[in-house]
Order: sequence, then C-alpha cells, then structure tokens
Amino acid sequence: MTLHLRSGGTSLVLDTPSDRFPVVRHWGADLGPLDGSALQDAGRASATTLGSNSAWICNDLPILPHASLGWSARPAIALHRVDGTAFSFHPTRVEHEWRAEDSPAVGEGSSAPMVVSTAVDESHGVSIVSEIRLEESGLVRVRATVTNEPGGRLELISGLVVDEITPALPLPQGADEILDMSGHHINERRLQRHRLTAGTHLRESWEGRPGHDAATWLAAGRAGFGWRAGTVHGVHLAWSGSTRCLIMNPSQGRALIGAGELLAPGEVILAPGESYTSPWAVFSWGEGLDALAHRSHAFLRSLPSHPERPRPVLLNTWEAVYFDHRLDKLMRLAELAADVGIERFVLDDGWFGSRRDDTSGLGDWQVSADAWPEGLSPLVDRVHELGMEFGLWFEPEMINVNSELARAHPDWILSDGAGGAPEHRNQRVLDLCAPGAWDYLYESISALVERYSIAYIKWDHNSPLVAVGHEVTSPVAGRRGGAAVHDQTLALYRLLDALHERFGDLEIESCAGGGGRIDMGIMERAQRVWASDSIDAHDRQDIQRGTMLLLPPELVGTHVGAGRAHTTLRDLDLDFRAGTALWGHMGVEWDLTSADDGARERLASVIALHKELRPLLHSGLTVHADLADDDALRIEGVVAADGSEAVYEIACLGQTIAWPTAPRPLPGLDPGRRYRIELAAPSYPELTLRPKWMDEPVTLPGSYLSTTGLALPILHPDHLVLVRATAVD
Repeated sequence: MTLHLRSGGTSLVLDTPSDRFPVVRHWGADLGPLDGSALQDAGRASATTLGSNSAWICNDLPILPHASLGWSARPAIALHRVDGTAFSFHPTRVEHEWRAEDSPAVGEGSSAPMVVSTAVDESHGVSIVSEIRLEESGLVRVRATVTNEPGGRLELISGLVVDEITPALPLPQGADEILDMSGHHINERRLQRHRLTAGTHLRESWEGRPGHDAATWLAAGRAGFGWRAGTVHGVHLAWSGSTRCLIMNPSQGRALIGAGELLAPGEVILAPGESYTSPWAVFSWGEGLDALAHRSHAFLRSLPSHPERPRPVLLNTWEAVYFDHRLDKLMRLAELAADVGIERFVLDDGWFGSRRDDTSGLGDWQVSADAWPEGLSPLVDRVHELGMEFGLWFEPEMINVNSELARAHPDWILSDGAGGAPEHRNQRVLDLCAPGAWDYLYESISALVERYSIAYIKWDHNSPLVAVGHEVTSPVAGRRGGAAVHDQTLALYRLLDALHERFGDLEIESCAGGGGRIDMGIMERAQRVWASDSIDAHDRQDIQRGTMLLLPPELVGTHVGAGRAHTTLRDLDLDFRAGTALWGHMGVEWDLTSADDGARERLASVIALHKELRPLLHSGLTVHADLADDDALRIEGVVAADGSEAVYEIACLGQTIAWPTAPRPLPGLDPGRRYRIELAAPSYPELTLRPKWMDEPVTLPGSYLSTTGLALPILHPDHLVLVRATAVD
C-alpha cells in the first residue's frame, strides 16, 4: 500500500511493503491530492531494473536500510548480542499502521499524520518499531524503538547491544552541494559548504553534547542554493548528548541523509523485555534556507515549552563583575539596569560556596556566607523593588574536586574507572545517575527558586563529557563502569522536566560554554539558548545567523556588550553592538556603572525600540537577502506572517567590493502590497553618504522592493542601519 501524508506545504509519499520499513517515494513540495491509482503508480514509477550483479532494487530503500535487503553501504541498524549473535537484523514480517493523533511533543490540539511500522525478527528475538510523523509545520520526524523480545530461547541468550539506529530519508536527484556548520568556543555555527561526492559525509560529536562545532543542520541541494532560492533538504538530531549526522552517496542507488545518537561501545545493553528509543531525527526542506528554517521555527513555537509572554530584556552580570560580588556595585548596576529599561536581572557565577574563582565550590549550591553574609535577599529585594525579575546562574552537571560536595561524595564523579575523564576548567562531571545525586540537585535548586522567587535560571554546562562512565552501580546503568552519556542526558531531561512541573513559570536558558548544547531536544525543556560566550557584535552577526537557521529569534540570547569586546578585544560602536543584539532575546552584559550618561541614554532608546518591535521580531518569518557576490554586506530581517510589516538591518562587516554598491532587494515582502520604507532608528552620526529615501521615506510595491530594492548607504565597516517597512494598503 502507498500512503500520502500532507501538511505544512509538505508531501510525504510512502510505500509500505511487508518485508521492510516504509520506503519514501517523495519528500518535499506538496503534490496536491493523489488518487489511489496515482499512488500505486508512484511505486512502480520509482522502481528500477536490477543490474547484472545486483541483489536489490536501488530505489526501494526503507527509512532504516540494512544488510538483509542487500544494502552493502553503512546500515541504519547496528545490533548484536554480547555472545556475537543477532549481528544482522532480518525481519520476517513488517506491519504498518497509519494514524493521526496528538503529537506528544506538541501536545493536545495538534494532529500529526504518522505511520507506525513494526518489524519482527523472530530468529534473533528482536523487534523494531519505527515512527514517521509529519508535523503541521511540514517537518518530518522519525525515530525507532528496539526491543529485546523476552521468552523462548532468549532465556539462554546474552543481552542485546544497541550500536546504532540512524533513520535516513532519500535526497532528490541533483543535490550536489552540502551545507552544514562548524566553529569552536566563541565562534560557533559558522556556515560552510562542500561538494557532495561519492562516499559518506559524516559529522559526529563524541563530547556528550552537540558541541561548539555542531553541524546543527546537515543540508544538501543543487550547487548554489541560497537563502531565498534553490531546493534544499536537511536533517537535525533532537538530542543533547553525543550525535551523528551523515549523507551517504554510495554507488548503489540514491543518496540518503540521516541522523542518530552516537552510542559508546556497550552503552546500551538491553536485557530481555527492555527497549531503547532513538532520538527524533528531524527533517526539513524548503525553497531556500529561509523556508527550511521557517519549518523548524514554526514547530518550536508550537511546543508547550515555548514561552508565551514577551521575552524580558535582561542584564547578566558576568562581564560586568565576573567573580567580584560586592553588594554595593551590584545594587548600583541593578538601578542603572532598571533606568535603561531592563526587565530581568541575572546574577551569574560566584554566589555560592567557596566560589571566588573557577577552581573551587562548584556543586555546593548554597549561598556563600563569605560573599553574601546576609544571603541574596538584599539584592533580590532591590531587584524586585525596581520592577525586575531575578535570575540566577547554575552549573548543576559539573563539580569541582575542591568542593564540599566532592569531598562528601567522590563516588558522584564520572570517570572511566582508570583515572580518566580529564578535568576541563578545573571541573569534572557529576553523575546524575548516582544514587542521591539527582535528588540533591533537584532539592537544592528548588529551595533557592522558592526562597528567592527566581524567575529564570542560566543553566551552564562548560565541560565536554569525555571518557565518562558510572563509578558505581546505578539504577540506570545497572553495572559498574558503563559509559554514561546516554543515561546522563536522559537524567538531565528528567531534572529539567521535574523543575518545570514544580515551577510552572520558571524559565531556563541552555548554555554550554556558550553555544555547545543547542538542539531541538533541549528546546523541549528550555526557553532560551546562549548562542555564544562571544558578544563581539562583528562575530555575533554570523553566530546569530547560523543559530537562527534552527531556532526562532525569541529563543536566542543576544546581548549588548562593552565597547571593547572581552573575548576578541575588538572595539565597536554602541549603535552596531545594540543593533546586532536587537534581533533575538535581547540582553545587556556590560558594566553600566562605567558607561556615561549619553551611552546609557542611547542604550535605553534601542531597548525601547526592541520592545516596540518585539511582537514582530518574535512571531514573524526570518529572511535573508542572497548577496553571494559580497559577503561583507548583510540584508536580513523579520517579516510579519501576514506581510503587514517588516524590519531589516543593512549591515556592513568589512569593505564592500563595489563602492557605491548597486540597489539591493528587501526579501520576503508581499508583492501585492505597497510599503512605506523609512529608517527604524537614526543612523550613526558619521554616515554622510546616504540615499535620499533615508531622509524622505518612500512608498513602493513589494514586488519592486523584493526584486530591485533600495539604494544602499555607503556604510563603514562594522556599522548598520535599521529599516522599517509598513504596508499601507
């Protein structure tokens, strides 16, 4: 039987043969209604003739290709028993069921068509259930559950080891260029391109989180695809542990794109009756990268975890005071923050235990009597008097060896059992599965949230999970010395879920040394991410662009830093720093006590503009102009879903190739409407070479603005202007 799933401008055509998991005949543009005969013919039209030395039909690849079908490239299913048997999954029957039910991730009221397929390998005592779900946004999500079936001869057989489950979908013919991301700490999510050649393009993270160099999206299309044009298909893994994503382009048939959890050897061993469920592999497509991103944005905005109220502008104290927690300085900082329009005050690292630097105290989640002899109440009370919410920094998954917690519970520190798990930033990883550890964190954090009416937690995670295993027998691992990343990730999810259940209004930011843990799995439990520890506005232009290819702007922390960036020592004007921070969940990370009155007044005006634009910025569609001829130039913005308004930045990150440059389009406007174009804020004073529309607003059709566009000012490097488009009919 052939099935046709349609939603969110996406069609998914599936064959459901009795000997394999579903076969994808089409994934992409909505095909419109297809009758029964057309669906059946789609299967016949896609099948190919066997070659002289072929053992399989190359276009009949299921979402989980494996060797028993004759697939000789990398299998999507890798299992074996400890005694070496059951190394090749070979189902004797596969049953398929079509459903339309509430999405467990999205919640009630969101119906998602899905296909559930059950494959049983009676010889090896294994069953695998796959789920394919087409979400309302047009995203396709795929996962699988492996069960070690109990009974019969299995009572004499060793446990079932799960090595890999990597669902994959076919790429369309003609895709010959790959786009993904790379980077490092303070330089995350830089877009990069490669040719799609024969073989496998593999991106992995072995550090227990997606990492600062995470691929984020692994995408492919015909060479030259851009933000607004060119069909592109991509995959993302909704998982906060170790990850794998790949494109396979073998000589045998079609190229496949997929993703799955990266499991350490022996990390998941199933006793009879036990199951393992893979994370969701999330697939998106679009005509241009903007459209691919719009699907993930719409899905994330539909999650129960997504914040419903306006995102409070916040001030974080880290780059203002670091570990120097003096009440008088922090009180003054809070007062100045309120004066410029800040709505949430966040106290960063240094408030607990012996934590006067990064060498000790981590894990002792009690307010330091030395640094805070009266507790946090004097500061918290003043913050609340000023009309701001209070937020607090934690790093619950990490521990300093020099801490009261480590001295009391050395058995709570993850290790490889032979002195491994190296220190990073003087810290080690706390075993969330060790008896008592999870409860200690839950109760310690909960007590502080209740006592100080904490509205927001910055949840940091600075160390990679390298060579980490359970030191003691734990309820999850069930054995000594087993690899810990999988269990640790699930325990983290349980902890975040439990805190949200207890404190319904609590918001949590996912920070991992900046952007080291940004994925759709953590976003089911977090209301914000910290895109990077670098708030250098020059670098943030690229970091934020890459991050917002996955996440909508309201989930991405974007801060105004000091005039001289602490991470790069680059000096930048306030207008550029604030104009770059305006686009996401805006914040300030700057010692305002060192700023003069004029700078604080200018900052206050941009914060006021952000609040005015916030309903648009945090609900609209992100758009980017294709400017491949000049990477120094950026034209990006947000357009209201109904096309009624838009706001853009025209930014210059270096010397442009042409001077002056030709007119450039404003992407995403409704071609059937007319728009008034004007500056959203005054331009910087040194900008003298400016087009006439900047002084006298113009009204033009969207068709003109999105094709021919506007003459550009001659911007200086690392400067920008903000442009507003308002529909007048």
